[in-house]
Amino acid sequence: MNDRFGEAWDLLTGPPVAHRGLWSPDGPPENSLGAFEAACVAGYGIELDVQLSADGEAVVFHDETLERLTGVEGRLGERTAAALAELRLAGGEERIPTLVQTLALVGRRALVLVEIKSRAGEVGPLEQRVQEIIAGHAGPVAVIGFNPYSHAWFAERFPDVLRGLNSHAYREASELAAAERAGYARLEHVAIARPHFLALGLDMLPSPVAARHRAEGMPVVAWTVRAPSQWSAVETDCDNLIFEGFRP
Repeated sequence: MNDRFGEAWDLLTGPPVAHRGLWSPDGPPENSLGAFEAACVAGYGIELDVQLSADGEAVVFHDETLERLTGVEGRLGERTAAALAELRLAGGEERIPTLVQTLALVGRRALVLVEIKSRAGEVGPLEQRVQEIIAGHAGPVAVIGFNPYSHAWFAERFPDVLRGLNSHAYREASELAAAERAGYARLEHVAIARPHFLALGLDMLPSPVAARHRAEGMPVVAWTVRAPSQWSAVETDCDNLIFEGFRP
């Protein structure tokens, strides 16, 4: 795989990846340019979330609604990128960035894991916009996400994009039927997604099925690790970690 994906593949195993950037309650907010710059300066990789604005731009933001991070009511997807850029994050001066702005800031300094926040019935528009953006990015990058059909979209159209399937134990996932939750917990959706690596929640690690995929050459990245003790409990079963709240 190294010949195919180069530096991005090598960086899957280190350095650690900062969850939504290197943010903190008394520092830059999550998914902000300040948090991404801090991660680059500290030598970490970056994980971030992307969604589509009303006018089809990929913007970096986790929640579907705006209130928690901006104090403004409403759904992110109902506003244009320009309107979103006017909102302040977490009461400071940071604004909601676009993926274009973020990758321009990061450049070649860090691996960027772009989590695509599209649902099963919405695959296509966000994936296409992300592909257009990362195709022009010179630095190491991979797409990740929980939706196996999003990964399948890339596998069929742009197979040379490095892909990592997010998963967890699915004990609470009301949007899925019980049988589907159980199948996802067993990583049966790997067959749909055809990922190159796995990003697995601590609630399913260690996992015999994950260990099997890892033994077959699929790296495993743990998320979200919030304490050194959590990492030490799974470190031998993983290749890297996505972290927040401390510095590994």
